[in-house]
Amino acid sequence: MRDIVSCFSESAIDVSHSSCSSYSHNACISPSLTPSVQNAVSCFYKITLSTRKQILATVSWSKNHTNQGLSIKFGNDPSTCFKLGTHTRFFRKMKGSKLIESDTSKIEVFWDLSSAKYELGPEPVEGFYVLVMVDSEIGLILGDIGEETLTKKFKTSSTSVAKVSLVSRQEHCSGNTIYATKARFCDTGIQHDIVIKCSGETEGLRNPVLSVYIDKKTVIRVKRLQWNFRGNQTVFLDGLLIDLLWDVHDWFFNPGSGYAVFMFRTRSGMDSRLWLEEKLVQKEQERIEFSLLIYANNAFLLEEAPSSMGTSSPEDLDPVHVSLSRVLPHYINGDYTFI
Repeated sequence: MRDIVSCFSESAIDVSHSSCSSYSHNACISPSLTPSVQNAVSCFYKITLSTRKQILATVSWSKNHTNQGLSIKFGNDPSTCFKLGTHTRFFRKMKGSKLIESDTSKIEVFWDLSSAKYELGPEPVEGFYVLVMVDSEIGLILGDIGEETLTKKFKTSSTSVAKVSLVSRQEHCSGNTIYATKARFCDTGIQHDIVIKCSGETEGLRNPVLSVYIDKKTVIRVKRLQWNFRGNQTVFLDGLLIDLLWDVHDWFFNPGSGYAVFMFRTRSGMDSRLWLEEKLVQKEQERIEFSLLIYANNAFLLEEAPSSMGTSSPEDLDPVHVSLSRVLPHYINGDYTFI
C-alpha cells in the first residue's frame, strides 16, 4: 500500500477570495434551489486561563419544528453540563444565569437571547450573548455583547480574560442536495463561503456528481460518486494547508444511516505532513489546528437509492472518532488546490 503522503500530486489551481454575500447571490446555487437546513451546530473551544489551566467547552445549538435548545458541556464530566431548551417561541425570549457545580472549577453561565436574530439554522447570528465565567475569569464570550454591558456586569480592573481557541465545528444538515455554510480557518483570515452540492450528470440523481466550492470557485468535482464515495483534496487558503476529506458511502450503501461526512482540517504548518500522520494530541503545541465537519443527510438522494436504505439521523460523535472511523482509512486520490 502506498504511503498516504505519496497520494498527493504537485499540481495546483489558483482560486480568488471573492465572497458570496448570500445564498441568492451565490453562483454555485441555482435561485430555484434552497440549501439544506442546519439541525444542530456544535463548537469545541479550548479555554486557557491565566493560571494555565485548560478547559474544553462544547457549545451546541439545536432546533426542530417545535423546540430549540442550547447546551454547554465542560470537559467529560456530565454533571457540568448546562442545558437550555424549550419551545422555539419561548427560547428566543430567554435570558438569565446559572452556576454550574464542578469539583475543580467555579463555572457561571450568563445568557441573553431576548433580541437574538436567526437565519435558517439553530445558531443565532446577532443580537445575543452567551458568557462563561471560570474561577472569576472571563472564559468564553459568544455573540455581540457590548463593551458597556461587559464592563458593567462582568468585568472589573482585576478581571482576567482567558485565551480561547476554536478547535472544531460540527454542523448537522438535512433536506436537500445542497449544503452551504461559512467558515474562518484562522484568527487572521477572512470568512469564506463553502458550498457542497450533489447533482446528476443527467436528469435526476442516477449519476450523481459531487462538487465543492469555496468563494464561488470549484475545489473538487467528483464524477461516478457511487464508486468514488471517499477521497481527499488539499487546498491552500489564507496561507494554510487545509485537508478536505469526504465520505458519502452511507448515502449509497449503509441501510442504517444515510448521512455523509465532509471534513476541512488545517495543518500545523506549510511544511507539515498530512495531519492524520501527526500526533492527534500534542500538549506542547502552541498552534491550534481547526477542523470543520459537516454531517449531511441527503433525503433526495436517498429517495433514488434502494428502498432498504434508512434515513436515521447522525449520532453525536466526537470529531476525532469520526475522522478516524469514517474518513481517514479510505483514500482514493489527492491533489493540491491553491485558493
